[in-house]
Amino acid sequence: MTRKQFSSGIVGAGMIGRIHAYSVRAAGGHLAMVTDTFGDNAQTAAAQLGAERSSRDPLELINDPNIDVVHICTPNATHAELAMAALDAGKAVICEKPLATTVDDAIALQRKATELGAITAVPFVYRFHANVREARARIARGDAGKLWMLHGSYLQDWLSRASDTNWRVDPRVGGASRAFADIGVHWCDLMEFVTGHRIVKVSANMANAFQERQGTEDGCVVLFETDQGATGSVVTSQVSPGRKNRLAFSFDGTEASYAFDQENPEQLWVGGREQNVVVMRDPNTSQPAASSYSHSPAGHPQGYREAFTFLINDVYRKLSGEDVDGLPTFDDGLRAAQLTDAVIASSRSRSWESVHSDHISN
Repeated sequence: MTRKQFSSGIVGAGMIGRIHAYSVRAAGGHLAMVTDTFGDNAQTAAAQLGAERSSRDPLELINDPNIDVVHICTPNATHAELAMAALDAGKAVICEKPLATTVDDAIALQRKATELGAITAVPFVYRFHANVREARARIARGDAGKLWMLHGSYLQDWLSRASDTNWRVDPRVGGASRAFADIGVHWCDLMEFVTGHRIVKVSANMANAFQERQGTEDGCVVLFETDQGATGSVVTSQVSPGRKNRLAFSFDGTEASYAFDQENPEQLWVGGREQNVVVMRDPNTSQPAASSYSHSPAGHPQGYREAFTFLINDVYRKLSGEDVDGLPTFDDGLRAAQLTDAVIASSRSRSWESVHSDHISN
């Protein structure tokens, strides 16, 4: 049975909006419109990306009855208002993280989506690497034994000079946290998704490499405890020269450890007392939960764009009434906001802070 071709509209024609556009087409969607409020960006992007139309008004896109899915790819401070408008318009909504720059706004969006039964997504795309699914399946099967130490990092270098800047540096536009809210939440989402553990307490220290960027942190170190008794740490940095997008984890159990580096996503390292094994992505030999996200033959690398396309495709599958496993929704966007809130509070108080996980605003 042929699936309906869904129409997507992208609000924001920057780098991430262009990745969304590629994945819309790769997933079989129709790119109906692109909007951007800056100069001729929308018109230029529409021509380059093959969009049917362009506009400088995001509400024109959001209220277009022919658009099924609204993709919000704008600076952080605009996410909440645009996402709420898209929900009110009855759309499926894919909103870049952070879902909102405050917990209260994230709660309001999560509640609205739940009340409407809306299909939503927040692009925690690293979930869609096949070897991430492989590790998750093996851990769920019990191969690791008791997970007790969960650790890793997400390191970048795009702000490794004092002169480097971007709208994310401004807390009025990017939010109160930069390094953790931008990339640290990706690591935490991946850890919780793969292991099934939930972070309940954090002890965090935010730091800056350069005095010029004191408004938000260049890096952050977080110690944490989980609801299943594990302990862990994650180091997040945007000033680690030579590291481009090194999201890496090691999840250590009493029987086996699992290590993954998303800069080398074709490999999953499995550690054991007697021997270590490097598992190569292969749709013919992987766990069923992983082979669903392994479409290229073994030896033909899959990477970030393929992971992004799998996410968009799962949104379309959900719209078609199919069951999908592991689609990150506004629930997960709220979770990231709550983790960020706890990390900021801990860094300021210099003490352990609990992570609040209710959906009720104080």
